[in-house]
Amino acid sequence: MIMSSIQEIQQEIVEEFEMFDDWMQRYEYMIELGKSLPLIDEKYKTDEYIIKGCQSKVWVHADLKDDKIEFTADSDAIITKGIIAILIRSFSGQPPQEILDADTSFIDEIGLKEHLSPTRANGLVSMIKQIKLYAIAYQAKAGN
Repeated sequence: MIMSSIQEIQQEIVEEFEMFDDWMQRYEYMIELGKSLPLIDEKYKTDEYIIKGCQSKVWVHADLKDDKIEFTADSDAIITKGIIAILIRSFSGQPPQEILDADTSFIDEIGLKEHLSPTRANGLVSMIKQIKLYAIAYQAKAGN
């Protein structure tokens, strides 16, 4: 099976969000997406895996499998769970270099940032940063 590229997945997400007329529906959709999140193992729900800068608790863990990073996550808030689900859908199963090169403008395209409170928007930035940090770490490991 050929994995979709990050761009293709992001485009799919943009198109899905365009199907909804208003932000209430989009929030509901995000909550639904959060329910399909690949859940982090309980043993990773520690401070070491928590994302700093988030209003709610968000844990992200990454594993390298066949040169691709698999992400799992969880959050104690339903909207935040939806946000991290969107990011994980976009970046999981991708090689570290592609994650590092990926652009995240699709988040602006779906209008997510302007519909989040400032603290949630900061949290979103922190989540992206953490995903990229995992990619840097695995890229460095692969380079050895």
